[in-house]
Amino acid sequence: MKKYYDLVTTGQNAEICIYGDITSWPWTDGDTSAVGMVQAIKALPENISNINIRINSYGGEVAEGLAIYNTLKTCGKHVTTMIDGFACSAASMIFMAGAERIINNSSLLMIHNALTYTVGNADQLRKEADDLEKINEQIIKTYMEHVNITIDEVKKMMDDETWITPEEALEKGFASEIGNVPESENVMNSARKLIFDSLVQKQPLNKIENQGQIEVHLNEDGLHIQSTNEVPEQKTMLGTFLNAIIK
Repeated sequence: MKKYYDLVTTGQNAEICIYGDITSWPWTDGDTSAVGMVQAIKALPENISNINIRINSYGGEVAEGLAIYNTLKTCGKHVTTMIDGFACSAASMIFMAGAERIINNSSLLMIHNALTYTVGNADQLRKEADDLEKINEQIIKTYMEHVNITIDEVKKMMDDETWITPEEALEKGFASEIGNVPESENVMNSARKLIFDSLVQKQPLNKIENQGQIEVHLNEDGLHIQSTNEVPEQKTMLGTFLNAIIK
């Protein structure tokens, strides 16, 4: 059976990376299903006492998310969940399964109401709406176990489809801790934003010069990007990689 997640065991610790969609039909290597997660946990060596779940996912099927959430809550191991990028929708429920819930300082959590696509007559559509309300109630339960805000506040956040910063997640109780990502990892994000802004605003890239982290120069040989905060070898690697992206 193909494995649709990454799992590494070291000593008494197991690390599982959920870096894709939460789905009952896993197709790509990054997809995660409840069946696959249950099988992975049951197959762990007996000496494993800690499970670390690393998340970067836009979400997926509510049923799969709830099943993974309940599996982690009842597995008898100490579970720590960490957001490495985004934990959206169904992935946010999985994040809430951790006894310790760490959101890295450059990550985001997103919660919203369940949605579906359907066809039918008026009665069928009304029933579909009622069913979605019941599903929302179960999703809310996964948040209410840890948050320090009211259920009405959680419902309002879901109604508004709310993106939650690390500081907000900690303040409201979604997260128990904010993790730190080294500042050097932010250089690529700054470079990509400059390129995006240039394309959207149609500014010449040779006019976007030293902005604290990188320098951008455009000449007849192409675009040349260098970090002002990195050593020469790192400048070369960054420039080469970004030049390859936009060519």
